[in-house]
Amino acid sequence: MATVTAGMTVSLDGFVADSQGSASRLFSDLADLGDTDYMKTAIEQTGAVVMGRRTFEMGDPDSYVGTYEFQVPIFVVTHHPPAVAPQQDEHLTFTFVTEGVETAIEQAKAAAGDKVVQVPGGAGVVQQVLGAGLVDELRVDVMPVVLGGGLRMLDNLDPERFRLEKLGTCEIGARTSLGFRVLNR
Repeated sequence: MATVTAGMTVSLDGFVADSQGSASRLFSDLADLGDTDYMKTAIEQTGAVVMGRRTFEMGDPDSYVGTYEFQVPIFVVTHHPPAVAPQQDEHLTFTFVTEGVETAIEQAKAAAGDKVVQVPGGAGVVQQVLGAGLVDELRVDVMPVVLGGGLRMLDNLDPERFRLEKLGTCEIGARTSLGFRVLNR
């Protein structure tokens, strides 16, 4: 059965985007990240992705085929699917899920088989899957920048419902990756 890993890159002060909605300062190392063992392992272990509509639209969705790191089925949580479907191929497909995160995770697990379902964002979707108790592991990559305000990944959660067990840490270039098992889901 697939495990669900949610996570995002955050600033040292805990933001996933600045007050203008930009996350660019958090990904100054993006070109180098793809060649790391960390990323290669994540790509190899991933069987499906669940993301929010804003995360889906951050780049050009038609460019995902062949360029997005996870060439697997992608399930986009949205209220309204796009009028025109983005380009797809036999590896990377898009399913637009309007029934909520529970349905998206259920469909992604079926597609992933025994591989990992990655939930890379946005913050709202990560909050929803954590709040619904659907996450097995939480991954927080910390970049050494201070954004001073903006959007937080772990807002709107009931702190009484979560216990985390540290799985480990690793350094990948400028970023520090923190892994946790989510308990009491």
